[in-house]
Amino acid sequence: MSTRHDNLIDQLEEILEKNRDAEKGYKKAAENAENPSLKAFFIDKSRDRESFNAELKREMVVNYKEIDDEGSFTGTMHRVWMDVKALFSADNDESMLEEAIRGEKASVEEYAEVLNNSDLPASIATILRQQKMKVQEDLAKVKGMEHFK
Repeated sequence: MSTRHDNLIDQLEEILEKNRDAEKGYKKAAENAENPSLKAFFIDKSRDRESFNAELKREMVVNYKEIDDEGSFTGTMHRVWMDVKALFSADNDESMLEEAIRGEKASVEEYAEVLNNSDLPASIATILRQQKMKVQEDLAKVKGMEHFK
């Protein structure tokens, strides 16, 4: 297959991996959060990321037949959610909120980058736009949680 095609697959697999990391990071944050509302928010975000991946994987299999669902990448992209997981284990609601903001901003940027790919199938683009919109809504919610600090 072409390099452009392979790059697109790599980008989509990168989103899957980052969402997996975010799911785990939010789960860890929920375990460490002191505020019950914040704990519930983190649980909800963990479930969202799990759902995002299930939806995207289904459509990727339809379009590409095979995906590397568990593979690791050596690309230049920063592993944002790996840092999130480390900071979430700090047991500090304020640092968890700050890291959630940073992680969500990075997610929005990554979704936008993939959506700029002209080779993206329309069905996958629709899913990515919806997920990006949800992440943007979550980012606004997290920013509105300043009172938890």
